[in-house]
Amino acid sequence: MTWLAQPPIVVPFDFSPVSKEAVGRAIGLLGDPSRVHVVHVLGELSPAEPGEMWNTVDHASRTKHATDAIIKEIGNEVTIKVLFGDAGHKIVEHADEIDAKLIIMPSHGRSGLLRVLLGSVTDRVVRLAHCPVLVLRPEKPKA
Repeated sequence: MTWLAQPPIVVPFDFSPVSKEAVGRAIGLLGDPSRVHVVHVLGELSPAEPGEMWNTVDHASRTKHATDAIIKEIGNEVTIKVLFGDAGHKIVEHADEIDAKLIIMPSHGRSGLLRVLLGSVTDRVVRLAHCPVLVLRPEKPKA
């Protein structure tokens, strides 16, 4: 077993193809999906959101909805955690809590204005993490 294949491994999941690939790579490295921790981070709702105002949406219902959607996409063999707040900070906090040995991070490869406007969760995780971070970049389209 190499240093990359030490459990647990954290994989942030945003439903993109590259995040599904990251989950597959983590399972492939460990050979045991139960030691792969898939993390999905949702933003906090504004008090002006209709669901908040009418008390029809809360953390529990959002967690259940997100968990069900993740299971539909990748199955339920992995450990799934839904968190709320700033994605970069929450991913690192969860990795620290479970003493993760590796974070396999999908990257969308945004640059320029999109990166400035949207920020980069990957950059934040790389800067804040106390364990190695493996960044998977999407394949460039072939000309």
